[in-house]
This record gives sequence, C-alpha cells and structure tokens, in this order.
Amino acid sequence: MSAAGAAGYARIGVAPISPALGAEISGVDLRRPLDDATAAEIRRAFLAHLVVFFRGQDLDCAAFLAFARRFGTPVEYPFVKGIEGFPEIIEVLKREHETANFGGVWHSDTAYHEAPPMGTMLIAREIPPAGGDTLFANMYRAYETLPPALQRRLAGARAVNSSAKADVSRTREDRIRDSPAAGAKTVYEAEHPAVRVHPETGRKALNVNVAHTVRFAGESEAESRPLLEELFRHQRRDDFVCRFRWTPGAIAFWDNRAALHFPVNDYHGHRRRMHRITLAGDRPF
Repeated sequence: MSAAGAAGYARIGVAPISPALGAEISGVDLRRPLDDATAAEIRRAFLAHLVVFFRGQDLDCAAFLAFARRFGTPVEYPFVKGIEGFPEIIEVLKREHETANFGGVWHSDTAYHEAPPMGTMLIAREIPPAGGDTLFANMYRAYETLPPALQRRLAGARAVNSSAKADVSRTREDRIRDSPAAGAKTVYEAEHPAVRVHPETGRKALNVNVAHTVRFAGESEAESRPLLEELFRHQRRDDFVCRFRWTPGAIAFWDNRAALHFPVNDYHGHRRRMHRITLAGDRPF
C-alpha cells in the first residue's frame, strides 16, 4: 500500500509539516480539472490540517480561479481592486523599496465582516531569494489549552472586530494607493463570538486576533485590553505554529475559521508578489 493509502488517502499524498498544523499535498496537477474524489480528499486534508500546501503549480489566473471554485465561492476584497479581468484575485505585493508588507500582523482575514471568509488561497508568483515565509497558528489548540476558568469566562463572550485598527491599516496603504477598491475608505465592524464553533468539524476555536479585535461587547477598549493581550500572546505560542517557506508556484490554502496567519517581513530590498483569493464564509456561531 502506498504512503498515501496508508494514511487514508487514495489519490493524493499528505505529509504533515509540523505537529501543530499544516501539510503538503503531492500527486496532483492543479492545471487539470479536479475529479470529485480528489477534491474530496483535498478538502478532508484541509479540514484535518487547517492549511495545506502544493508545490510547483504553474497556474495562470483562470486556472487558479477554477481551482478555488472547487472549494467555495470566491469573493472580492473590500480595500484593494482585483487584477484586470479577475476581480476576485488581488495582488499581494511588496516592492523592493517598500518597508511594510501586506497584512503583516497576526490575523484571520476580514474578521470585521459579518460573514468572514471560510478560506483563503495564495499562490507565489515572485519570491525573494530568502525570507518572506508565512506562519500559521492553530486556533483549536489555542482554545483547548486555555485554563478551564478562562474558557468559562469566554463562554458567551462576543468580540468586536474593526477594519480600522492601526497596525493592520498601515499594512494596506501601499496597495490601496496603487489600486483602491470602491469601498477602500469604508470602515467595517462586526461582532462575533470570542470562541466559535467550526461549522464543518464542530470543534471550538479561539476567535480573536490582534489585527482586528478591538474589544469585547459591553466593555471599553481599556477594559478589554488586559484579557485580549493575554489571548493574543497565547494564540501565537510556538507549539501552535507552523512555518511555510515559499517556492515559485507554491500554493497555500488555509481554513480562515480555525487558523491565523502572519507573513514575515524580513526581505527588505527584494520583491515578493503573490495572488490571493478568498472564499465566502458564514456568520460565526
């Protein structure tokens, strides 16, 4: 029996990259349409590992969008205009002379929407000679390792998320200047449970992040700050995290409902260009 078969996968290889989360998928050429059985195995690996990676996938924009549509409905990003002909695909770019990288803080994507994305896909177009890795963190583990008293304290708590929090706003400025979307000046705000139940796995995940969460409902920012800062430190513990080193044509597909991510900004003087698609999600509960 093949290694894939031994692990319960008949059509793909799945190799975990860390104990916390993340797995590389092999044995599939994403330039070709996915049959239902292969797509089902990829989704099973995605749910089990929270982020899956594919190497050496030379996809043009049409093929990248077709791959995304096998797993959900692509949606437009509210701040940056999509690339020409493909409004659902945005360019995630840091030029040689720029110092801020797009989204360069721990976060889940657009948590300030009433229904944040279920997942995000990123494909590497140009990468620096070294650096520019992305970190991912497991929010199931973040919740499950909280002290029971803190779990009880968070039960029923609701977190207010805003698109205007300063640290993440600065990371969008270069791209908004280049290609602003129609709603680029809009401030979005949404209230979600601080602990959400994953709609497909039924597991509980910590549902706050330093980029977007500003306070708990019913409290001021000052009142919320001590607990939020404790949670922000906790959720990026080393034993919750994996690190992915990009190569040309690599794809990451992560579960935005149970994983945070952080693009490392350690490649000043070099260019890094990616394309991103987000997939429509549902309202957290």
